[in-house]
Parts: sequence; C-alpha cells; structure tokens
Amino acid sequence: MKRILIVDDSTTARMIIRKCLQIVGFEEWEVVEASNGREALNAAKQDHVNLVLTDLNMPVMDGVTLIKWLKSNPKLNELPVVVISSAGNPEKQRELNSLGVSNVIGKPLSPNHLHQALAPYWAI
Repeated sequence: MKRILIVDDSTTARMIIRKCLQIVGFEEWEVVEASNGREALNAAKQDHVNLVLTDLNMPVMDGVTLIKWLKSNPKLNELPVVVISSAGNPEKQRELNSLGVSNVIGKPLSPNHLHQALAPYWAI
C-alpha cells in the first residue's frame, strides 16, 4: 500500500491535510502522521513511505532539518518532499529548492492547490 507521511505539529493542520488528500483522490493511500521532524524521520525509516508532506516550523526538529536529514540519507534521498507552510518568501523558496524539495504549497491549504502540487505523484 502507498503511504503519505504528514508532518505538522498542529493536529488541526494534519486533519485538514488528511481531509484535502481524501478530496483530491488520495483516499486509498495510507496516511502516517508525525508532530515534528524527529518523529517523521523515525517514521520514514521504519515505515515505507512514498511521499512526505511537511510543515517547516515545528518543535524538536523543524522541517528544514528534517529535509536535510532525508536528503542526506542514501535510502531516503529520493523520497519526494512537499512543503506545506506559511513561510513562503522567495528566499525560503530558493533554499527549499536547493535542498531538493519537490514543491511548496502555502497555507491556508486548499484542495485545489494540493491537487496541483501532488499531480506528479499519482503514478508512484
């Protein structure tokens, strides 16, 4: 089964992302959740995940640190990462692109924006 890892310290944000995933057609994918980057890194190592959706501003380990860890791990560096964050200035966008992030979606999240960002992953 295909798995999406949702990483956000807000339970409400994770619930909204999960609902948007159902609306745009990812209801058959299993969803794994983490409330910070450290939990997400452990989940990515233990569970086979096909896609990571992460926030940037989180306690314990932030999203940028998580992305750096994922991209430096030979077993996880090809894992597509999509950032869902309110931190969407051009400088941050360039930094995320240089780290290998597949896409950045601004908050508040809409099903339409999520659908557009995740279109390349239908065939994963």
